[in-house]
Amino acid sequence: MTHLDAVPLWLAVPVAFLLILGSSLTLLGTIGLVQLKSFYERLHAPTLGTSWGVASIVLSSMMLFSWLGSRLVVHEAVLAVFVMITTPVTLMMLGRAALHRDRTEQSPELPEAVQRALGSAQAPEAAVSQKA
Repeated sequence: MTHLDAVPLWLAVPVAFLLILGSSLTLLGTIGLVQLKSFYERLHAPTLGTSWGVASIVLSSMMLFSWLGSRLVVHEAVLAVFVMITTPVTLMMLGRAALHRDRTEQSPELPEAVQRALGSAQAPEAAVSQKA
C-alpha cells in the first residue's frame, strides 16, 4: 500500500486532468519549437507551453501534496509565479534583440510587417534626399 492509495477519487481526477493538461501543453510547446521555421515563429509556442504547462502541473502538485501532507502547500506557487513571469519576459527580450540584429543587418529573415514598416519609413527620407 502506498501513500497514493489514500487519495480520494474526487481529488485524483482533477489532479490527473491537470497533469495531463500541463504535460500536453508543454509537449505542444516543444513540438512548436522544433517544427516552426523562423526564429520569430519559434518564440510563441514555448512561451505558452512553458507558462500554462508549468502552472497546470504545479497546481496539480499543490492539490495532491496539500491533501497528503494535511497542510496547505503554497511554496510551489512561488515557483509557478516566477516561471510565468520570467518566461514571457525573457522571450520578449530575445525577440527584440533578434529584431534589432535583423534590422541592422537587413536580414532576409525579418518579418514582412517589419520590412513594410521600414520601407514606408525610408521612403520619406529618400524623397527628402532627392529634393536636395
